[in-house]
Amino acid sequence: MRLGYLYSRYPVISQTFCDAEMLALERLGTDLEIGSIYPPLTSLRHEHISRLRAPIHYAPPQTVLRICERNAKTTGKWPRELVDRHERKYGPSVKAEQRARNALHFADLFTRNGVDHFHVHFANRAAHTAMFLKEISGIPFSVTAHGQDFMKDLGNDDLLREMCAAAAFVAAETDYSRELLCQRCPDSAAKIYRVYNGIDLEHFPLTPSATPNPVPVIISIGRLVAFKGFEQLIDACAELTRRGLDFSCEIIGDGPLRENLRAKIDKLDLSSRLTLLGSLSQAAVFEKLRTADIFALASVTDQQGASDVFPTVIIEAMSAARPVISTRLAGIPELVAHEETGWLVPPGDGIALAQALEQLIQNRELQARYGRAGRARVEQHFRIEHTVVPLLQLLQKTPVAPAKPKAPLAVHQIAYLIDRWPDKDLPLLERELQEMKRRNLPIVPLVCELAPAVRLTRIMEQMAPRLEFLPDATVIEAEWRANPALAQELEQERAQQDIRASSTIFLRQARFALVLRRLLLEKKISHVHATTSRALVCALILRDLADVTVSATIEPRAELPQNWIEGVLRRCEGGRLSDRELLRGRDF
Repeated sequence: MRLGYLYSRYPVISQTFCDAEMLALERLGTDLEIGSIYPPLTSLRHEHISRLRAPIHYAPPQTVLRICERNAKTTGKWPRELVDRHERKYGPSVKAEQRARNALHFADLFTRNGVDHFHVHFANRAAHTAMFLKEISGIPFSVTAHGQDFMKDLGNDDLLREMCAAAAFVAAETDYSRELLCQRCPDSAAKIYRVYNGIDLEHFPLTPSATPNPVPVIISIGRLVAFKGFEQLIDACAELTRRGLDFSCEIIGDGPLRENLRAKIDKLDLSSRLTLLGSLSQAAVFEKLRTADIFALASVTDQQGASDVFPTVIIEAMSAARPVISTRLAGIPELVAHEETGWLVPPGDGIALAQALEQLIQNRELQARYGRAGRARVEQHFRIEHTVVPLLQLLQKTPVAPAKPKAPLAVHQIAYLIDRWPDKDLPLLERELQEMKRRNLPIVPLVCELAPAVRLTRIMEQMAPRLEFLPDATVIEAEWRANPALAQELEQERAQQDIRASSTIFLRQARFALVLRRLLLEKKISHVHATTSRALVCALILRDLADVTVSATIEPRAELPQNWIEGVLRRCEGGRLSDRELLRGRDF
């Protein structure tokens, strides 16, 4: 089976369970195709993302998707009946047309790449898009429902019932959420299964017991939102201070309540004890867990009804053999065994939370015993090798889409590297690409950036759906930050050149190159043609990174200096020049 994954937004640093699941499936031999409708909101990525073999595909800009929508309406691929019905039944807030536009792109991608079935995490926007994708392509899908997604975010039980009915099966991450789903979607109850999220224990190797900190350290981790209970944790810390206990508390995470929490800490005169550390990489989070004494998560239900259901960070804390204090809320009692791996207190009860923390602070032996028991509980019930098995079994029992042969790639493909599109300095580019297609040449047009606020001509609109666009600047920056050694090497190579591209052009093109290198390998691209001098900077970096040959078109008003162009043309296999002076010393 070739399995697709469709996300509303990926990667998200708080959703490590998605990463662990896909990595485990790949280790078990499953081929994945990953699609993300929207790019991530930050460039911070956990280190393990780089271990995914499957590339992450993002939807092209909305300008291009709207062109695809118009084309689909003329060819009969537009899911008109489903869009119209959802708009009438659920109103404009569900954005049926937008979901269908996004679905068009991924239906084409999944069909072209031979996906048999695709899976969606969260019963909200991505699952809604999945319904349209299935309608367009015939590819079946399944959903993992978590809790807040269908309890609050979706906001419509009728739509939830329709999603569950359309899905081949629904995985609920806890018994608690499965029971809620069955109550809301009784007609689909027979295909709703509990499938726990798991954790990769390789990140938490067993180590000799750490020496307790001289002053006990409490740690809490999560997005800074109301239902994580950080206000209640701060109140509990204030109570511990009044009782004369010595401790420190660190909160890892970021979010909309950051300034409110900081103000509360200052007001209660806790700044010497309680620190907001912001977002950290997963490696840094794991290290903090290993060196802390107690983990606390004071989860509550917020005013809109949102709450934690099955916080992965609790599994991580137990994996690090930390005792856990949390609340009797949703699926948390399925994780924390009360008075065995930690303590559970009523949600919102700051005094009870402080009392539990006090008992652990004062009892080092109990800390160690609860920590060992927590680790054993994770090994028995929540390691990813175990939790992924029922999901894989459900996938294997699910009928797949009718087999369609995957279109074979040409043995050697040529990338047309377009720095910015449309480009007024390249008036004939679209006609050139059309002629290449007419001659059946294996050309892959790769656009690094869509020019903003440019009115597309008819020929541009015809060409747009055939172009492949790099993801947005956040994804590109994430790739750059994820490869600091390589980034530094590229910068040092530029520093050693006698004649250099400007730093502005170089840094932009080098970032493009790091994203493009995997794409070139995936598409078996052996040659890159740079359509401008700017794109040539990127192509020459790819020449070394991806072992490709390079050619170039140098535009009439090149942005790079003539002596730079003259030097780098010696590294090209050929090209086109408007300035014949650049031919000196070259045999094109």
